[in-house]
Amino acid sequence: MTQASLLDDLLADLTAEGDRLRGAVVDLTDEQWVTDTPAEGWTIATTIAHLLWTDEAAILAARSHEDKGPWDALVLAGMADPTGFVDTAALEIAQLPPAEILARWDVGRPALGDALRGVPAGEKMPWFGPPMSATSMVTARFMETWAHSLDVYDALGIIPERSDRIKHVAHIGVRTRGFSFANAGLDVPAAEVRVELIAPGGDLWTWGPDDAAETVRGSAYDFCLLATQRVHRADTDLVAQGSGADAWLDIAQCFAGPAGGGREAK
Repeated sequence: MTQASLLDDLLADLTAEGDRLRGAVVDLTDEQWVTDTPAEGWTIATTIAHLLWTDEAAILAARSHEDKGPWDALVLAGMADPTGFVDTAALEIAQLPPAEILARWDVGRPALGDALRGVPAGEKMPWFGPPMSATSMVTARFMETWAHSLDVYDALGIIPERSDRIKHVAHIGVRTRGFSFANAGLDVPAAEVRVELIAPGGDLWTWGPDDAAETVRGSAYDFCLLATQRVHRADTDLVAQGSGADAWLDIAQCFAGPAGGGREAK
């Protein structure tokens, strides 16, 4: 598969996930838009505002090879408030009328795809962390869209479908094992981990050496919930073998930022 076709496939999955979330909010009343989600301090409006702002930031990053000025200006603004910059942007946008928030998101979503397709092959775009390839950016945007959509569905009492598209989230969750430890101020265990997850569609997804002494096994859906800190470990079916694998499930985090507190056990 070429990089271009891989990018198109990833963008199709991101579009499908965004379309599903849009369908859940498009007919909400103004009062429903300010319904609290399980994410402390965030309403449905704040959640959509955050997603659209991050899409817009990614567009600036993707176009920085043509004009770096807008991206540099965004970074400078972020440096003035590095810990609150992103949340502040979401809270400000959330004050707009719901129709304006939705219209702005509708413009940004396809524009992001166009911008990422324009990133020169082999180049990485700047980001708030390490530089990212176009495909890595789409995967990250998928992970965040999926995770935040769960908060919206929870607030609305919607039980979402379980799609094999979450393999993108599972992949990031596995790849960020070392980050999870470092972000929590802990040494990364030396032992490699074999991860075996059952996909929503029934397939077995695996990562790591076949003969690794330490393992994590269970449903991919629960692993993705845990890695995005949308569930307490006690409420998953995940089973760890080995001290390093066990410690990982206590701190798993596939998103950037400070170590999160996760959710309370049910």
